Amino acid sequence: MATAPTIAPERVGQVTPKPYPNYKVIVLNDDFNTFQHVAECLMKYIPNMTSDRAWELTNQVHFEGQATVWVGPLEQAELYHQQLSRAGLTMAPLEKA
Repeated sequence: MATAPTIAPERVGQVTPKPYPNYKVIVLNDDFNTFQHVAECLMKYIPNMTSDRAWELTNQVHFEGQATVWVGPLEQAELYHQQLSRAGLTMAPLEKA
C-alpha cells in the first residue's frame, strides 16, 4: 500500500507584521543644570508633561543618576532627545525600550 505524501499548506501571503520598537529618552544627571532648568525643559519639550511629573523625574535624575522621560516611536524620540540636548541637558543615547 502506497500512501500519498503530505503536502504542507503554502505560507505565501501570511506575513506577520512586527510592531516598530519603542525607544527611551533618558536624561542623565550632571553638575551644571539646575533642578528648575531640567523641570522646565521637560515641561516644554515632552508632550503632556505635567509640572508634578517633571519634578518627580528631575528628582529621579538627581538622586538615581538618570530618568527615562519618554518612551515611544523612534522619530519622536529623536526629536525630543535633540530638543532636550540643545537645551543643555545631558542625554544618554537613545535605546530600545
